[in-house]
Amino acid sequence: MIYTVTLNPAIDYIVNVTNFETGGLNRSEADDKQPGGKGINVSRVLQRLGVTSTATGFVGGFTGEYIRSVLTNEGIAERFVSVDGDTRLNIKLKTLEETEINGRSPDITDQDLANLEALLLKLNKEDTVVFAGSVPESVDSSIYYKWIKLLSDRGVRCYLDANGASLKEALAAKPYFVKPNHHELSELYNRSIVSLEDVYQYGLTLKKEYGIPHLVVSMASRGALYFAENQSVYHYQPPRGKVLNSVGAGDSVVAGFIYAKHMNYDDIDAVRFAVACGSASAFQMGFCEKQDVLEMYAKTTLRNWEECRHEDH
Repeated sequence: MIYTVTLNPAIDYIVNVTNFETGGLNRSEADDKQPGGKGINVSRVLQRLGVTSTATGFVGGFTGEYIRSVLTNEGIAERFVSVDGDTRLNIKLKTLEETEINGRSPDITDQDLANLEALLLKLNKEDTVVFAGSVPESVDSSIYYKWIKLLSDRGVRCYLDANGASLKEALAAKPYFVKPNHHELSELYNRSIVSLEDVYQYGLTLKKEYGIPHLVVSMASRGALYFAENQSVYHYQPPRGKVLNSVGAGDSVVAGFIYAKHMNYDDIDAVRFAVACGSASAFQMGFCEKQDVLEMYAKTTLRNWEECRHEDH
């Protein structure tokens, strides 16, 4: 079974106002509500690809119940731990300049953590777990490290998509798969990482420092670099297209790799499928559909890094 863990979910309330004015009355031209959270997004993409998963983490209040209901209606199993307080509400105002207001997370108690840990400790070597997204303010940033270490020792395959301190600490637990983007890689090493060569150098440093089996560093329209288990490095370039929605593209990459491994793709093609998932989600409003992914897969090009570097110079 595949489990996705979202410790800090939200409802994303998306409001469209063409000419927003501060201090006045503004009327929404269109709005939408969606469950937010990287692990939840991975489950929703996997469902569209035809693979079942169970979403877990922490939810509370009427906003938490909304998240549960949306996932249930989409046929996604959930085993969230209920907490006191409301799951946060994030406002995304789409106007001349897009503005976001992220709500505060509910407090997570030691008992809440123990309840989720009890669920995770039931997993075994037949299971895969995805730890994705931010850690609530009330939870120590080392929580991903703790749980990945516990589960990896039991043979559970652990995926990680996080940033900041929680990413840096969790790397030491050697997750099976890690997917930072180049901004998160920059933050990790406190360096400006802009070019593909920069990504190569610091991705290689991360790979060697922590021994991560599968490392994918995404760079939006410039594709992704894959640092393979056999120490080879590859560049994947997706087809060009108009980006309509970047939210969830990175989560689609994670889901795509999980799906491809579930379907017994080899590592090289699994990353190609993953990058295609990210593009298919970015080029439409909402998450990718399988047919769109297959079209992107056929158009995604792959080069060995040494060939890529030689051509680019």
